Amino acid sequence: MICKQTPLNDCFIIEPKVFEDERGSFFETFNSKDFKKHTGLDIVFVQDNQSISQYGAIRGLHFQEGEFAQAKLIRVAKGEVLDVVVDMRPDSSTYLKQFSYLLSGENNHQLFVPRGFAHGFASLSAEVIFVYKCDNFYNKASESGIVFNDKDLNIDWKIPEDDQIVSEKDQNLPSLEAYLKS
Repeated sequence: MICKQTPLNDCFIIEPKVFEDERGSFFETFNSKDFKKHTGLDIVFVQDNQSISQYGAIRGLHFQEGEFAQAKLIRVAKGEVLDVVVDMRPDSSTYLKQFSYLLSGENNHQLFVPRGFAHGFASLSAEVIFVYKCDNFYNKASESGIVFNDKDLNIDWKIPEDDQIVSEKDQNLPSLEAYLKS
């Protein structure tokens, strides 16, 4: 596996070694020993999640706060997404900076997102199967987020506005400015 540091602290792109032959392909989606060797992080994942989305779906920007914050290891099994993260950790030198990356079932790349980051993605293909591991359990009471179209973050989701599909819940998330004031 190849591990690359993104411009955001503690956030990594993981490129697994893919083995291909006449039958198809195989790769490890996670190996804790290799992950620790390449990142220096000793992560124990406790929950796996999967979502299926159609073209135009935007999910996010989500995170859990406090003791229920989650680190995530994200990949796409089918299709392509623009994955977006924002460092929400006030003590980080990359605080409020953002990073986006194309994840797909073709490139098999993964994104490690540390605790304290907001996360979202846009479905860029007809169907996306989005899979991620979490190092902490879901806790509804600690849910938080920033609205996907926040004017200060100004994220280009790579989907025309008329084609964007966003849940009512995500449309009603606070702006970054309102969140920081709360």
